[in-house]
Amino acid sequence: MRHAAWRLLAAYGCTHLLPSGSGGRADAYERLLGGVLRDGPPAGVESVGLPPGIIVAQSMLMGHLDRPGEGPSGGLSVLLSSLGDSLAEIPHVAGVLTVVPACRPELEADPALLKRRADGHWILRLPVDSPSHVRPEDMGRHREAMAWWAARLFGLLGRPVDVLHVRYADDGSLALAEAARRAGAGLVFTATPDPHRQITERYDAPGAEPTALRHDLHRVFLADRLIERADLVVGIAQSDGEQPGLNTYFPQLADRAAGGTAGSAPEGIPLYRAPADEARRREELLGRIDAVASAGSSRTPTILLSVGRLHPVKQQDVLTRAWVDSGCYERSILVIVGGGPPADGDPVERAMRERIGEAVSSSPEAGRRLLLLPALSNDEVRMLERALADPARRFRTRYVCPSAKEEFGLALLEAMEAGLLVAGPERGGVPHYLVDGMNGLLLDTSSSRALGGGLRRLLGVGDEEARVMACRARDLVRSTYSSTAMARSLVDYYAAVAGSVGGPAEGRAPDRASRMRVPS
Repeated sequence: MRHAAWRLLAAYGCTHLLPSGSGGRADAYERLLGGVLRDGPPAGVESVGLPPGIIVAQSMLMGHLDRPGEGPSGGLSVLLSSLGDSLAEIPHVAGVLTVVPACRPELEADPALLKRRADGHWILRLPVDSPSHVRPEDMGRHREAMAWWAARLFGLLGRPVDVLHVRYADDGSLALAEAARRAGAGLVFTATPDPHRQITERYDAPGAEPTALRHDLHRVFLADRLIERADLVVGIAQSDGEQPGLNTYFPQLADRAAGGTAGSAPEGIPLYRAPADEARRREELLGRIDAVASAGSSRTPTILLSVGRLHPVKQQDVLTRAWVDSGCYERSILVIVGGGPPADGDPVERAMRERIGEAVSSSPEAGRRLLLLPALSNDEVRMLERALADPARRFRTRYVCPSAKEEFGLALLEAMEAGLLVAGPERGGVPHYLVDGMNGLLLDTSSSRALGGGLRRLLGVGDEEARVMACRARDLVRSTYSSTAMARSLVDYYAAVAGSVGGPAEGRAPDRASRMRVPS
């Protein structure tokens, strides 16, 4: 309430009543708030020139941008990191801002709000008055403060933001949408059919959890508000099979031009960059996996690799139970990569580890053939996948994604690009690029029994057939699904939105300094 009162006083011009940013308040959040309200931009900031072109902002509010696989951080962090870099390389893009949240402990460790990631690409840290990283379901209580901070920081950049792109229907996205409105920026929203398409099957049974239903209905409400406010709605590519289009779930799109959406920009992955200590890390990781594969069996097993954040929607627990109940553990080892260190105590990850442990509790042999590795950096994951795909290795490897659904499945694309035979869920966007029996396998992941049948099929694919499918998959990804191609597709949308709201920043506000303040 004190912070809200300060913001209100500042809005009325009563800055003489506000504390100075240099005061001895208890935490970094208050110091930053007081400083921005009364003293202007945070200290330690200087200006650099920007070329002509549009300023693009994109939001990454779930998890940590630089720690994929931990907590709620997943493929989106990898996608937006590489996409921002690729966008910044396009000539008529002057700069890219990736907006991320920063809670009080993170601000205490580093109070800088704008950090350079690459040439033309900056990380804009949005202060959140919370003792820990805020989960999407808790963002509603911070929505107005986040909107205020984002609008304020956009205004301190010295040059207006032209376009803001938000993903996910949550309160954080709605906060940034409001900030875009206040700052005069165009809004692009990536819409998906979830949770709409899952509500009936989730709650059409006795004993459905009312709190979860309330959360999903709130997300439906938020998605409607974001579509209402967006200058452009972008869909995620889907197959032409069972999944209906966005208009089925958002009938209001029918009133918009071209059916309401700008089509589907192909998502993609960056070029592989080997980590600095590639040889050491490769041998260390392969050594741990091979030690498990070599133990206690005269039969040469297949390695089943699965990478992703530990979360119920990723279904690592269902995968483990399917692997045990189907008997696949007798001829394979299961390597699951994801989650932060167990000592961190993330409740969602802890519950997933417990369920994985329960799945192997009935079979000591399965327990010995299961390897749980904490989240690796994206470079390390791709290094490991390349090493496991080497045909000269003693143990063959197959990649499996057991998710209930994937809107696109960037981790699958990375495994395909590395040369592994992959299997992914038939629900969601994976069938858009993975054709069953041609460049991989599609799995029914609706139950452990169905998934177990898919695992048996995956293990039964012969080496030559697997090699042919893996080659087709690798060629497709390298030719079509790159972050550079995605950036080139999106920038046309961004330019159109910028033009519809008044043109690029330098054209809209010639009286404002065309310089962005960034850390020295």
